Amino acid sequence: MSIGNRIQTFEDVRQLARGYLPWMVFDYIDGAAGEGVGERVNRETIRALRLQPRVLNNVENRDLKVSIFGQEVGMPFGICPMGMCNLSRPGADVMLARLSAKQGIPHGVSTAASTSLERMNEMAEGNAWFQLYFSGNQEASFALVERAIAADYKTLILTVDVPEVGHRPRELRRGFRAPFKIGPSQFLDFTLHPRWSLGTLFNGAPELANFSGDQATFDRHASRAGADWSLLERLRGAWKGNFVVKGVLDVEDATRLRAAGVDGIIVSSHGGRQLDSVHPPILALRAIRDALGNAYPLFYDSGIRSGEDIVKAYAMGASYVFVGRAWLFAMAAGGEAGLARMVEIMEKQVSITLAQMGLSSMLDIPALR
Repeated sequence: MSIGNRIQTFEDVRQLARGYLPWMVFDYIDGAAGEGVGERVNRETIRALRLQPRVLNNVENRDLKVSIFGQEVGMPFGICPMGMCNLSRPGADVMLARLSAKQGIPHGVSTAASTSLERMNEMAEGNAWFQLYFSGNQEASFALVERAIAADYKTLILTVDVPEVGHRPRELRRGFRAPFKIGPSQFLDFTLHPRWSLGTLFNGAPELANFSGDQATFDRHASRAGADWSLLERLRGAWKGNFVVKGVLDVEDATRLRAAGVDGIIVSSHGGRQLDSVHPPILALRAIRDALGNAYPLFYDSGIRSGEDIVKAYAMGASYVFVGRAWLFAMAAGGEAGLARMVEIMEKQVSITLAQMGLSSMLDIPALR
């Protein structure tokens, strides 16, 4: 059976990835904080949202394009910032950058990317957004910002919802570390997943490419609790392009960020990976949209699994939607062909959903409350 026939839903690529990836890597990608309640409740909340079909509206020609910061983008969903993407498949970063260039969609390039931020924006043909994890080493953090400026990034994303890395039992039980520390259980894990292990061995273990040579290292578990509003002010002053803050769930925080000169906000629970008792971000999206009005750029990620979910996020107030896990699982399932297939499926699902709702454009999606 071809990869195209095997991939029809998010769960298809998740199950295919489960068979390919070592347990340690699968649980790192798939896992969430605590018992996974926050992630699960958000998924259930998204699933419970109802869309209204309409008929006889002539929806033969449907337009899925939207605009971000005055620029038209090719699809209504983009690529979420994700660290260490090459764990899913050797060359995953490159696959995502090529997708960004081909479709003209934003690609969040993580501080913890496996490929240098300079090369990523070049391959993405200028569509990449650089995502900054502020560290306790302010000099190193601002050095990354300077590199992003020199590499001609137009948008900076500051992720603010990781003052401390969330307690994620699944990856902790597997002994996940970056870089890897190989013990008996990890050795057995890799031995039982030879396709991934041989491919990784042949291509080299994924590295944190933005911290090579004499540059400061990136400690994934380092505290970022010292970040405050004065840091935000310094970054706003240093960055002349679009400045986006990611990981916001509170109306008061969102209002203050806008007043501080932030150009856009990504409403996100970090995919449920930070706080198990978190309020569903899809509901926070609606509350923040109502508070900030219709004109302010408000983006969304967390819990997106299908094209219908994407349409629901727009109906809850999103200006644009970012997707994460689906791309990692798709690449694990089938490399670049798997990624292309998952994109095709999601795009088709969005288009069908608009047709069922009697709509011809993403701009016509009515608000859900």
